[in-house]
Amino acid sequence: MTFPYFGRKQFLAAFLPLLFWLTFLVAPVFAHHPFGMGDSAGLSAWQALLSGIGHPLLGPDHLLFMLGIALLGIKKTKQWVFPLLVVGLLGSALVQLQPLPDVMSAWAEAVVSLSLAIEGLIVLNLLSSKWLLPMFALHGYLLGSTIVGAEPTPLIGYFFGLLLAQGSLLLVVTATSQKVIKKFDINSRNLVAGIWIGIGLAFSWVAIIP
Repeated sequence: MTFPYFGRKQFLAAFLPLLFWLTFLVAPVFAHHPFGMGDSAGLSAWQALLSGIGHPLLGPDHLLFMLGIALLGIKKTKQWVFPLLVVGLLGSALVQLQPLPDVMSAWAEAVVSLSLAIEGLIVLNLLSSKWLLPMFALHGYLLGSTIVGAEPTPLIGYFFGLLLAQGSLLLVVTATSQKVIKKFDINSRNLVAGIWIGIGLAFSWVAIIP
C-alpha cells in the first residue's frame, strides 16, 4: 500500500475541517441562533429573520454539510439549488405539522450529523449524489424544529432567513464546485471525504451520549 504525498493542499484540506471540529467540540453548547430561540413566541420579525439566517451558519453540522457540497463537482447549478432549497424548506414546514418529540431530539441531531458521513461517501463515489436530497430535507426538518409553535410573523421571518442563508450558500458552493475540484487532486478529495466521514460519526456520537 502506498500513501499519497501530504503537501500544502492536503494539509489545508485536513486542517480546516479539523479546526471546525475541535472548536465546536470544545464548546458544544455554542448557540445555533443569535437569540437562543429558547422561546420562539417572543421573537420579533427581525429577530426571527436573523435567527433564520444564523442557524445554518452557526450550526457546525449544517455549515460543514453545505460547504461539503463544493467537493461534489457539480456542473449544473440550476439543477441542484432549486430542488435542494425546496426539500429543505419542505422539511422545515413538515416539522411545524408534526413536531419532533423531545425524546427523539438527540437521535435527530445524530442522524443529521451522519449526513456528513453520507456526503463523504458521495465524494468517494460510493453513494449517488441523489442522497443529498433526503439529507437536505432532514437538515431542514431540524432547522425548522426550533420555531415550532411560533406566531405567523416570526415564523415567516425565520423561514425567509433560512431561504436567504441556505440559498446564498448553495449558490456559492455549487457555482464554485468545479473550481474546487480542479484545485484538489483525487488524493486530497479522498482525504477530505474521510475527514467528513469521521466528523459526521463523531458529531453523531456526541449527540447521543448522555
